[in-house]
Amino acid sequence: MSVTRREVIAGSTAAVGLSACGGLPPAMAAAPPPAIVLSGRETLSLNDGWRFHEGDIAFPPIRDHEAAYANGKAGNATGAAAADHDDSDWAVVTVPHDWALGQPVDPAMNIDQGFRRRGIGWYRRTFALDEADRDRHLELRFDGIATHATVWINGTLARRNFSGFTGFTIDLGAFAAFGDDLNTIAVRVDADATEGWWYEGAGLYRHCWLTKRDAVHIATDGVHCDPRYDGGAWRVPVAAAIVNTRATAAQVVLETVLTDLAGRRIAAATPVALPAGGTVVAHATLSCADPARWSPDAPVLHRLTTRIVADGRSIDAVETPIGFRTLRFDARDGFFLNDRPLKIRGVCVHQDHAGVGVAVPDSLWDYRLRRLQAMGANAIRCAHNPPAAALLDAADRLGMLVMDEHRELSGADDTLDRLGWLVRRDRNHPSVILWSLCNEESLQSSATGVAMIRRMKAVVRALDDSRPITAALNGAMFAQPNIADELDVVGFNYGTDQYDRYHATFPDRPLLSSEDTSAYMTRGVLRTDRAAHVLADDDSEHAAWGRSHGEAWRSIATRPFMAGGFAWTGFDYRGEPTPFEWPSTGASFGAMDLCGFAKSAFHIRRALWTDDAPVLELSPHWTWPGREGMPIPILVITNADRVVLRLNGQIVGDLTVDRFTMARTTLAYAPGRLEAIAYRRGRPVAHRRVETTGRAVALHLTPDRPAIRADGRDTVPITLEALDARGRPCPDAQHLVRLSIDGGTIAGVGNGDPNSHESDLPAPGGHSAARHLFNGLAQVLVQTRGRGRMTITAQADGLAPTSLSLNLIPGTMPSVAPRDGRQSLTEWRQAPPSPTPPPLDRVIAEGDMNSWAWIKPGAVETGGADGRYILFRTEFTPRRRTMAAGGTIVFARIVGAARLWLDGQPVRDKTDPGPGRLVLPLRAGPGPHILQILFDTGGRPTPFGLPGSVTVG
Repeated sequence: MSVTRREVIAGSTAAVGLSACGGLPPAMAAAPPPAIVLSGRETLSLNDGWRFHEGDIAFPPIRDHEAAYANGKAGNATGAAAADHDDSDWAVVTVPHDWALGQPVDPAMNIDQGFRRRGIGWYRRTFALDEADRDRHLELRFDGIATHATVWINGTLARRNFSGFTGFTIDLGAFAAFGDDLNTIAVRVDADATEGWWYEGAGLYRHCWLTKRDAVHIATDGVHCDPRYDGGAWRVPVAAAIVNTRATAAQVVLETVLTDLAGRRIAAATPVALPAGGTVVAHATLSCADPARWSPDAPVLHRLTTRIVADGRSIDAVETPIGFRTLRFDARDGFFLNDRPLKIRGVCVHQDHAGVGVAVPDSLWDYRLRRLQAMGANAIRCAHNPPAAALLDAADRLGMLVMDEHRELSGADDTLDRLGWLVRRDRNHPSVILWSLCNEESLQSSATGVAMIRRMKAVVRALDDSRPITAALNGAMFAQPNIADELDVVGFNYGTDQYDRYHATFPDRPLLSSEDTSAYMTRGVLRTDRAAHVLADDDSEHAAWGRSHGEAWRSIATRPFMAGGFAWTGFDYRGEPTPFEWPSTGASFGAMDLCGFAKSAFHIRRALWTDDAPVLELSPHWTWPGREGMPIPILVITNADRVVLRLNGQIVGDLTVDRFTMARTTLAYAPGRLEAIAYRRGRPVAHRRVETTGRAVALHLTPDRPAIRADGRDTVPITLEALDARGRPCPDAQHLVRLSIDGGTIAGVGNGDPNSHESDLPAPGGHSAARHLFNGLAQVLVQTRGRGRMTITAQADGLAPTSLSLNLIPGTMPSVAPRDGRQSLTEWRQAPPSPTPPPLDRVIAEGDMNSWAWIKPGAVETGGADGRYILFRTEFTPRRRTMAAGGTIVFARIVGAARLWLDGQPVRDKTDPGPGRLVLPLRAGPGPHILQILFDTGGRPTPFGLPGSVTVG
């Protein structure tokens, strides 16, 4: 597809649909988890049962030859990376997990990380795989680890990852153990490494998965569906990367099926020949005439099923929700979706939330996007990194456009690999309309920057040519060379005074405000008090480089060539507390606070972005005890053209409204009722009032949803308020609220105060928490795995308590059960065969790595005439729990006749040469212990060895 400067056209993303067909229903408030078992494929959660240690654990120093020799061998990781490391006293956590959120704020720490220490941490998890899994393809997936991660599996280094925002996979085939042998994952996370200038969190903050599938399977993110609208009809090209990990070639059929809600289907079948150990990208094309389109107003989703069939049986399948739409950016007339003009009304969004940090549950992304839609937004920019997959899933369901952004500008192979991962993962989402390659790079106007952006463009184009490429640029727009010259859509960060000049200079370049506004305010604050680090909640304060919300949008709305804009930001976030420093810990740029509670900017944007219904709000509230007779600045937020104000029944203002700056006046405060009536063309269209409330007497809880899935993942935000005797919310309440829960757990709490140093975390166990109301509001996040009902109770001194019950919807997330890892004895030495029993106290010479073989359990040998006796030996120190209480040594399988010694004393004779399980007692006490096995083959070709694990516990 050719891409011109005048008109950048990007056809619809992966979609499926039939003439006159419907689509998948729009999302409920929180969508259920996806189907996770499909034609033999299992996608299992690894979120539960992680052991966590905060702080680094140094690797034992290597000083002697034996340690150095062992360190260079697979499976011999030491310290906390070792398969048999004692983690029994580590904390047990569930991921997503952000350990930085639990750190106290400290003025000595990084301001942009919210003054929280990050540091280094370790995670470990032990699990079993069935023997039936041995011939399947097994893949471990981490969706996001902040920041630098090193992963070991069963003591072997498996992967390093150097970005906290991109996921990665590990093929377990080379590492896995099956049956009685357990598998251990160890992850060292270095969160001292930073990538941004905002709060990044720390740890395994996105999901972890284990996928089991046939040896012949569709690769992860291997399906690409890119419908094109040609000549009045839709054709739907589908490409699927099919992997064959078998040692033999395979003949399969790729089936692609389009299904509508009525069950009508269109299908295609493509035969595919797969070489042994190879990958083939197979193609198919489907056609349909007039499917329902995807748009913000009607986010109609369809479903594409991609299936591999072998010998008439489906062996793997992937289902992809997709949507039909066309898009184009025009240099003169802006953005078009489905050939209709649409102004992009967007906000920039970081990925943290009150109570959970960056470990944002999937359903909370649904909540956040619905809050943005309530404000009138139709787009989000993922600033400044690849988003969680759940954000894009919610955007598809709810109808939000997405500017999908890569973290950094670079031509390094590692960076290009991460960019490729982003495009492959996200290219089937109809919500994604732009690939953004970088943000505010100093190399923007340099030959080096141009060379980097060209390499990045090539990666994107090779994987997806259906969307335009942009970047968020800041200054130096007219310098040469410039990466702006390489973009399909030029993104302006601020620089509103340069829009017209740039458009005149480059009339064929589509333009977009990739970032604007940077107005700041503190929810519920009347006047700015810089000494107290609070900012008036009335759009009167903005950064030197920014504009007010109204003026920023004026510069976009009044220029047809501007495709739209992304206000900085939709929500507050931790870190970057501009214009303040300590003790402020969070930003105040959001139209909403960190909980999603509205500031005046929320209503301003709603008025700016709503044309088809009247909007009217009054700011501030009207409860100001002690200010009687004093002037109160009034902001009337409306899309009407005239507003009449009445105070206690008397007209006190008749205001003409500017659509962008609204209407302002000042009134002397008198308790009572302030009312506004909005008019359009002389006719009243809206009425709004604010009242002076009485003293708070009771608490109140309001859930975002009345029910919750009992899967331990679904999260419901609940708003906490204090009410007066007439049941009206008290906007000035600051009470400390104590929370308890029955039938569930508290995931976190918050109140949107950017200066708060209170903990967001519940008490250990998650059954209680406490948080002050901030200017009348706080939020608690709840989860459950229970049955029946969940009840949360709120109490505060001097206020009537309240309780709220939520209905529980049965739900589970198929997962891999964590196992209490017994200590594995994996390091054994094997003496040469001997015609006579060798001495047990034989000493292996220092530096002799070859006379005695290094072995690990899992194999069986056959004896020979060269020697009747074979001695195995290992040395171990029990774990602390075993030292204290004693335990057992368990041989899952031992083959051959043998005598066993522990610390030089015979403890068992195994007379049956056949395979069997064997258990030895181990008394309490410290180590180390020496365990020896003397096999007696009788000088015949008799099997012997340790085909199964040897464990202590």
